[in-house]
Amino acid sequence: MQPVSYICLLCAAVIGSQVAAECASDAQIERYVQDYVTNTPTAALSVNDSMEDAHCTQAKIVAALEPHMGPVIGYKAGLTSKPAQERFGAAEPIQGVLFRDMMLDDGATVPTAWGARPVFEADLVLVVADAGINQATTPQEVIAHVAAIRPFIELPDLTLAEGEPITPFTLTAIGVAPKLGVLGSEILVTDAEAMTKALADMTVTLSAADGEVLAQAPGTAVLGHPANAALWLMSKGIVFEPGDLISVGSFGPLVPPAKGKGGASATYTGVPGNPTVSVTFE
Repeated sequence: MQPVSYICLLCAAVIGSQVAAECASDAQIERYVQDYVTNTPTAALSVNDSMEDAHCTQAKIVAALEPHMGPVIGYKAGLTSKPAQERFGAAEPIQGVLFRDMMLDDGATVPTAWGARPVFEADLVLVVADAGINQATTPQEVIAHVAAIRPFIELPDLTLAEGEPITPFTLTAIGVAPKLGVLGSEILVTDAEAMTKALADMTVTLSAADGEVLAQAPGTAVLGHPANAALWLMSKGIVFEPGDLISVGSFGPLVPPAKGKGGASATYTGVPGNPTVSVTFE
C-alpha cells in the first residue's frame, strides 16, 4: 500500500481546474480533524457539488488523519446499492479509504457513541492477493486475484452536524465516513469460480443483539456482485497492491446504534461456513 500515491491520484484530478480553488482550506481541514477525533458534529466541506473539489478535500483530510488513524490500508466503495444512491441523490458510487487503526477484531466492544453521528452496516471486505487484480474485467477475474474474503460490520461516522448537507460530494470529501469496523475471520479463496457464485447467491443478514433482523439482502445488492465494487474503484484510477483491503459497500441501510440494542451481527449465508461477525455496543 502506498497511501501517498492515492493522495497524489486525488490531487491530480484537480490540477489545472479552476474548481481546485474551492478545495477546503488548511484551517477547515484542521477544524474537521479536531471535530473528528473528539466526536463533535462538524461543518460540511465541498458543498459546491464539485467532485473535483471533494477529491481534493479528501486528499487533504486523509493526510491529516493518518497521524490519528494510522496509514491507509485499503479503499471503500460507498453508495453501492440503488436505495443508497437514491437516498443521497447519487448517480454512481463514491470512493473513500480504510485506515489501519479503525480495524477491530470480531467480537469487539465499542462505545455506543463511537462518533458524532454513528451508524453501522453489514459490509464485506476483499483481501487483494496480487497485482493481477488490476487487469480484471469481470467479477470472477477479480476473485481469482483475491486471497480471502472477510465479513465486515462497518461503523462509520457521518460526522456532519444536523442541517449540514449530506450529499455524494460532502461524503466523498470526508473519505466516505470511515471511523471503525469489525473484521471477521478470513475465508480463503481456493476456487475462484465457486466463490464468485457463492458471493452472488449469498444472503447477508444484519441482526440486533437480541436477534431481531434489521436488514437482509442478496449478494447482488452491491452493484450486481460484490466484486463489481473493486472493478468500479479501478475504473476511477485506483491501483491495488497485495494485501490491500477493499470494502465493497453496504448490504442494506445505515442503522443507528440504538436499533442494535447493545450490539449487532452480520451473517453471510451461502458463503463457505456461513460466517458471522459481531460487535457489542456499550
